[in-house]
Amino acid sequence: MNQPVDILAFGAHADDIEIGMGGTIVKWSKRGSRVVLCDLTKAELSSNGTPEIRQNEASTAGEILGVTKRINLSLPDRGITSTPEQINAVVDVIRKYKPRILFAPYEVDRHPDHGNASRLITEAAFSASIHRYKTNLNRPAHKSLSLYYYMINGFHHPDFVVDISSEMDIKMKSLLAYKSQFQPEKGVETPLTDGYVEGVKARDRLFGKEVQVAYAEGFMSAKPVVLDYDLLGDER
Repeated sequence: MNQPVDILAFGAHADDIEIGMGGTIVKWSKRGSRVVLCDLTKAELSSNGTPEIRQNEASTAGEILGVTKRINLSLPDRGITSTPEQINAVVDVIRKYKPRILFAPYEVDRHPDHGNASRLITEAAFSASIHRYKTNLNRPAHKSLSLYYYMINGFHHPDFVVDISSEMDIKMKSLLAYKSQFQPEKGVETPLTDGYVEGVKARDRLFGKEVQVAYAEGFMSAKPVVLDYDLLGDER
Protein backbone atom coordinates (compact mmCIF):
# COMPACT_ATOMS: atom_id res chain seq x y z
CA MET A 1 0.00 0.00 0.00
CA ASN A 2 1.96 3.00 -1.31
CA GLN A 3 -0.93 5.45 -1.35
CA PRO A 4 -1.15 7.50 1.88
CA VAL A 5 -4.14 6.73 4.07
CA ASP A 6 -6.51 9.26 5.57
CA ILE A 7 -6.73 7.73 9.05
CA LEU A 8 -4.41 5.48 11.05
CA ALA A 9 -5.91 4.50 14.42
CA PHE A 10 -4.01 2.57 17.08
CA GLY A 11 -5.39 0.50 19.95
CA ALA A 12 -3.67 -1.52 22.65
CA HIS A 13 -6.10 -4.41 22.09
CA ALA A 14 -8.60 -5.36 19.42
CA ASP A 15 -11.91 -3.72 20.45
CA ASP A 16 -10.30 -0.54 21.89
CA ILE A 17 -10.78 1.40 18.66
CA GLU A 18 -14.36 0.16 18.25
CA ILE A 19 -15.22 1.26 21.79
CA GLY A 20 -13.78 4.73 21.48
CA MET A 21 -14.31 5.71 17.87
CA GLY A 22 -16.09 2.94 15.96
CA GLY A 23 -18.80 5.31 14.77
CA THR A 24 -16.28 7.85 13.53
CA ILE A 25 -14.45 5.10 11.61
CA VAL A 26 -17.74 4.10 9.96
CA LYS A 27 -18.49 7.73 9.08
CA TRP A 28 -15.16 8.17 7.28
CA SER A 29 -15.29 4.75 5.65
CA LYS A 30 -18.73 5.53 4.17
CA ARG A 31 -17.27 8.70 2.67
CA GLY A 32 -14.56 6.74 0.91
CA SER A 33 -11.71 7.56 3.29
CA ARG A 34 -8.83 5.09 3.52
CA VAL A 35 -8.70 3.87 7.13
CA VAL A 36 -6.11 1.52 8.67
CA LEU A 37 -6.43 0.09 12.18
CA CYS A 38 -3.40 -1.13 14.12
CA ASP A 39 -3.81 -3.24 17.26
CA LEU A 40 -0.60 -3.25 19.28
CA THR A 41 -1.08 -6.61 21.05
CA LYS A 42 -2.97 -9.85 20.55
CA ALA A 43 -4.53 -9.47 24.03
CA GLU A 44 -3.11 -12.82 25.04
CA LEU A 45 -3.75 -12.12 28.74
CA SER A 46 -7.47 -11.46 28.34
CA SER A 47 -9.60 -13.34 30.85
CA ASN A 48 -11.97 -14.66 28.18
CA GLY A 49 -11.42 -16.03 24.70
CA THR A 50 -8.08 -16.76 23.05
CA PRO A 51 -5.77 -14.67 20.85
CA GLU A 52 -6.97 -16.67 17.84
CA ILE A 53 -10.64 -15.99 18.62
CA ARG A 54 -9.89 -12.31 19.26
CA GLN A 55 -8.08 -12.02 15.92
CA ASN A 56 -11.06 -13.51 14.09
CA GLU A 57 -13.41 -11.17 15.92
CA ALA A 58 -11.17 -8.19 15.07
CA SER A 59 -11.22 -9.15 11.39
CA THR A 60 -15.02 -9.35 11.43
CA ALA A 61 -15.32 -6.03 13.27
CA GLY A 62 -13.00 -4.36 10.76
CA GLU A 63 -15.16 -5.58 7.89
CA ILE A 64 -18.26 -4.22 9.64
CA LEU A 65 -16.57 -0.83 10.05
CA GLY A 66 -15.50 -0.85 6.40
CA VAL A 67 -11.80 -0.25 7.04
CA THR A 68 -9.15 -0.53 4.35
CA LYS A 69 -6.82 -2.75 6.38
CA ARG A 70 -6.27 -4.01 9.93
CA ILE A 71 -2.86 -5.07 11.27
CA ASN A 72 -1.40 -6.29 14.55
CA LEU A 73 2.10 -5.53 15.87
CA SER A 74 2.13 -8.46 18.34
CA LEU A 75 3.64 -6.41 21.17
CA PRO A 76 3.35 -8.15 24.55
CA ASP A 77 0.04 -7.73 26.33
CA ARG A 78 0.68 -5.81 29.58
CA GLY A 79 4.13 -5.11 28.18
CA ILE A 80 3.69 -1.85 26.30
CA THR A 81 6.63 0.13 27.61
CA SER A 82 7.84 2.61 24.96
CA THR A 83 11.20 0.93 24.56
CA PRO A 84 13.23 2.02 21.52
CA GLU A 85 12.23 -1.24 19.83
CA GLN A 86 8.52 -0.60 20.38
CA ILE A 87 8.78 3.04 19.34
CA ASN A 88 10.54 1.98 16.14
CA ALA A 89 7.86 -0.62 15.39
CA VAL A 90 5.16 2.07 15.55
CA VAL A 91 7.33 4.56 13.64
CA ASP A 92 7.64 2.02 10.83
CA VAL A 93 3.85 1.64 10.64
CA ILE A 94 3.32 5.41 10.55
CA ARG A 95 5.95 5.85 7.85
CA LYS A 96 4.54 2.96 5.82
CA TYR A 97 0.94 4.20 5.72
CA LYS A 98 1.68 7.96 5.85
CA PRO A 99 -1.64 8.91 7.48
CA ARG A 100 -3.10 12.39 7.36
CA ILE A 101 -4.57 11.94 10.85
CA LEU A 102 -3.47 9.69 13.72
CA PHE A 103 -5.62 8.41 16.60
CA ALA A 104 -4.55 6.83 19.88
CA PRO A 105 -6.17 5.96 23.22
CA TYR A 106 -6.48 8.80 25.71
CA GLU A 107 -3.81 8.61 28.38
CA VAL A 108 -6.16 8.79 31.38
CA ASP A 109 -7.76 5.35 31.64
CA ARG A 110 -8.17 2.66 34.30
CA HIS A 111 -6.31 0.11 32.15
CA PRO A 112 -2.54 0.75 32.23
CA ASP A 113 -2.12 -0.65 28.70
CA HIS A 114 -4.29 2.13 27.31
CA GLY A 115 -2.26 4.87 28.97
CA ASN A 116 1.00 3.19 27.96
CA ALA A 117 -0.24 2.85 24.37
CA SER A 118 -1.11 6.56 24.34
CA ARG A 119 2.40 7.51 25.40
CA LEU A 120 4.02 5.05 22.97
CA ILE A 121 2.09 6.37 19.98
CA THR A 122 2.71 9.99 20.97
CA GLU A 123 6.46 9.27 21.14
CA ALA A 124 6.42 7.38 17.84
CA ALA A 125 4.39 10.06 16.02
CA PHE A 126 7.01 12.64 16.95
CA SER A 127 9.95 10.40 16.05
CA ALA A 128 8.35 9.42 12.73
CA SER A 129 8.50 13.08 11.65
CA ILE A 130 12.25 13.48 12.27
CA HIS A 131 14.21 13.02 9.06
CA ARG A 132 17.37 11.85 10.80
CA TYR A 133 15.53 9.38 13.03
CA LYS A 134 16.34 5.97 11.58
CA THR A 135 14.90 2.51 12.11
CA ASN A 136 16.05 -0.75 10.54
CA LEU A 137 13.53 -0.29 7.72
CA ASN A 138 14.83 3.23 7.07
CA ARG A 139 11.58 4.57 5.60
CA PRO A 140 11.27 8.31 4.84
CA ALA A 141 10.05 10.57 7.61
CA HIS A 142 6.34 11.37 7.81
CA LYS A 143 4.50 14.03 9.79
CA SER A 144 0.75 13.66 10.18
CA LEU A 145 -1.45 16.73 10.31
CA SER A 146 -2.84 15.89 13.75
CA LEU A 147 -2.86 13.33 16.55
CA TYR A 148 -6.14 12.95 18.44
CA TYR A 149 -7.08 10.74 21.39
CA TYR A 150 -10.25 8.69 21.87
CA MET A 151 -11.69 7.46 25.17
CA ILE A 152 -12.03 3.80 26.08
CA ASN A 153 -13.04 3.31 29.71
CA GLY A 154 -13.02 6.90 30.89
CA PHE A 155 -15.54 9.71 30.73
CA HIS A 156 -13.87 13.08 30.22
CA HIS A 157 -14.94 16.44 28.87
CA PRO A 158 -13.95 16.19 25.19
CA ASP A 159 -12.17 18.86 23.19
CA PHE A 160 -14.45 18.04 20.26
CA VAL A 161 -17.05 15.46 19.28
CA VAL A 162 -18.11 13.72 16.09
CA ASP A 163 -21.80 13.18 15.38
CA ILE A 164 -22.30 9.42 14.91
CA SER A 165 -26.11 9.34 15.10
CA SER A 166 -26.38 7.63 11.71
CA GLU A 167 -23.49 5.28 12.46
CA MET A 168 -24.43 4.11 15.97
CA ASP A 169 -26.12 0.88 14.87
CA ILE A 170 -23.05 -0.19 12.90
CA LYS A 171 -20.77 0.71 15.81
CA MET A 172 -22.84 -1.51 18.10
CA LYS A 173 -22.68 -4.33 15.57
CA SER A 174 -18.87 -4.05 15.45
CA LEU A 175 -18.68 -4.21 19.25
CA LEU A 176 -20.92 -7.26 19.42
CA ALA A 177 -18.56 -9.00 16.98
CA TYR A 178 -16.36 -9.43 20.09
CA LYS A 179 -18.61 -12.05 21.59
CA SER A 180 -15.74 -13.60 23.55
CA GLN A 181 -15.31 -10.33 25.44
CA PHE A 182 -18.80 -8.94 25.87
CA GLN A 183 -21.06 -12.03 25.67
CA PRO A 184 -18.94 -15.11 26.46
CA GLU A 185 -20.85 -18.38 26.75
CA LYS A 186 -18.19 -19.69 29.11
CA GLY A 187 -15.60 -17.78 31.07
CA VAL A 188 -15.21 -15.41 33.99
CA GLU A 189 -16.94 -12.18 34.89
CA THR A 190 -15.05 -9.03 33.93
CA PRO A 191 -15.98 -5.34 33.59
CA LEU A 192 -16.66 -6.11 29.91
CA THR A 193 -19.33 -8.71 30.69
CA ASP A 194 -21.31 -6.45 33.04
CA GLY A 195 -23.30 -4.17 30.73
CA TYR A 196 -20.19 -2.65 29.16
CA VAL A 197 -21.58 -2.19 25.65
CA GLU A 198 -24.67 -0.51 27.08
CA GLY A 199 -22.37 1.82 29.00
CA VAL A 200 -20.50 2.78 25.82
CA LYS A 201 -23.78 3.58 24.12
CA ALA A 202 -24.90 5.66 27.11
CA ARG A 203 -21.67 7.66 27.04
CA ASP A 204 -22.07 8.38 23.34
CA ARG A 205 -25.64 9.47 24.00
CA LEU A 206 -24.48 11.90 26.70
CA PHE A 207 -21.85 13.36 24.38
CA GLY A 208 -24.57 13.68 21.75
CA LYS A 209 -26.84 15.59 24.11
CA GLU A 210 -24.05 18.14 24.64
CA VAL A 211 -24.30 19.10 20.97
CA GLN A 212 -28.00 18.32 20.42
CA VAL A 213 -27.61 15.17 18.36
CA ALA A 214 -28.57 11.59 19.20
CA TYR A 215 -25.05 10.15 19.59
CA ALA A 216 -21.50 11.47 19.43
CA GLU A 217 -17.98 10.27 20.17
CA GLY A 218 -15.66 12.50 22.16
CA PHE A 219 -12.00 13.19 21.44
CA MET A 220 -9.11 14.93 23.12
CA SER A 221 -6.43 17.01 21.40
CA ALA A 222 -3.01 18.00 22.69
CA LYS A 223 -3.19 21.25 20.72
CA PRO A 224 -5.99 23.60 19.59
CA VAL A 225 -8.24 22.30 16.84
CA VAL A 226 -8.17 24.48 13.73
CA LEU A 227 -11.52 25.17 12.03
CA ASP A 228 -11.04 26.07 8.38
CA TYR A 229 -14.64 26.71 7.46
CA ASP A 230 -17.13 29.52 8.04
CA LEU A 231 -18.35 29.39 11.65
CA LEU A 232 -21.54 31.18 10.63
CA GLY A 233 -22.55 28.34 8.34
CA ASP A 234 -24.55 28.69 5.12
CA GLU A 235 -27.39 30.85 6.40
CA ARG A 236 -25.80 34.29 6.56
